[in-house]
Amino acid sequence: MSKVKILSLLLISVVCLMAVGIVEVWAKSPADKSGFVIRKAKEEVVLYTIHRGSYNKVGPVIGKLYGLAGKTGIRPRGSAYHVYLNNPQRVSKEHLLTEIRIPVSKEALKFSGSLGKMTDIKKLPAGDVVVAVKPEGQNDPGAIYNSLYKWIFQEGYIAVDSPREVILTNVMSGDYGQMKTEIMIPVARVLPASP
Repeated sequence: MSKVKILSLLLISVVCLMAVGIVEVWAKSPADKSGFVIRKAKEEVVLYTIHRGSYNKVGPVIGKLYGLAGKTGIRPRGSAYHVYLNNPQRVSKEHLLTEIRIPVSKEALKFSGSLGKMTDIKKLPAGDVVVAVKPEGQNDPGAIYNSLYKWIFQEGYIAVDSPREVILTNVMSGDYGQMKTEIMIPVARVLPASP
């Protein structure tokens, strides 16, 4: 698929979200010296699909997911985001697995189990996530992930699910390095908070 088609699909997605309205799904807590924050992620229902392949080829998949939502009458309730199911340092690009999620209304649960082999609707539980910002101009978030996991351990938490990433700016550029994103890792406290 050409870059023009990919960018067109992304633009349509952004316009649809603007028409629907973006909802805040995380309650913020103050950052510590590291700049990381713990947020309470609210329970949410998501339309999702699994993409296998390079991260830079998810644009058409996102467009198809929004197209499916429109065709079935499923109403998006927030921005699409990615959940990384394996480590890009341990597998080749063609074997990367990414779950692409779009928050949707609870009414969409009626479609659960009927949308295809790798596409479905599910309810996600509420819980804590630790959040870091990847600034514009940074191509490799590896150092952020390393710092996040170190912070999680030092603060008495454990990671309980795969990391997710929400694109905040420059989505239409198609250039990950120029995008500002939030990296979130679901966590649970296993040790008491340090004084």
